[in-house]
Amino acid sequence: MNKKIDRPDQDKNNQNRPGYSRKDHWEQVYSDKKSTEVSWYQQHPERSLELIKATGIGMSARIIDIGGGASTLVDFLLEAGYKHISVLDISHAAIKLAKSRLVGHEGRVEWLEQDVTEFKAERCFDLWHDRAVFHFLIDEKDRTRYAQVMLSALNIGAHIIIAAFDDNGPKKCSGLEVVHYSPEKMSAVLGCSFQLIETSTENHLTPGGSSQSFVFCRFIRL
Repeated sequence: MNKKIDRPDQDKNNQNRPGYSRKDHWEQVYSDKKSTEVSWYQQHPERSLELIKATGIGMSARIIDIGGGASTLVDFLLEAGYKHISVLDISHAAIKLAKSRLVGHEGRVEWLEQDVTEFKAERCFDLWHDRAVFHFLIDEKDRTRYAQVMLSALNIGAHIIIAAFDDNGPKKCSGLEVVHYSPEKMSAVLGCSFQLIETSTENHLTPGGSSQSFVFCRFIRL
């Protein structure tokens, strides 16, 4: 008997309300809070770095961090010696914060101020990293578009690392509804062009002291 795979939660009406702007929302978040105060902040993104190292990619591989505007992941990738790093974020304010933190590294990072669902890559990447963006896509059309963008932006054999709230994660984050994932559910959403390689979980402690349960999934682009 085939194992039943749960589908993503039905679309909620919060993010789909008239006049809602995804970009405006995130600009407001980074205007109201310091980058160290947002719930997904990590001083040291240990699990992401472990999974990136596990891929075995070389220092000249092309890496893109989705929603990584104010994340410290780029700092550690630069320190490790990776030479081709792109950071995509919908928020100008988040990117500005990261740039101010990385003074002296001008020209070493490609900054892309875009909505991932509308991203058109000018070159293909070898690694796609997304921690805490995918679960905000509550609209099925956005999830489908995300997978299409990722497929067109990656070389065959490229690695994908996506971390999203699992079934024990919060019902809302940053005032927005979220979708919860198991590895099977995420695989079903992304489709047959991506092969699941490994999974792990993490209980992330927010700056406010709350616990958020994440599932990390690593895929290969077929």
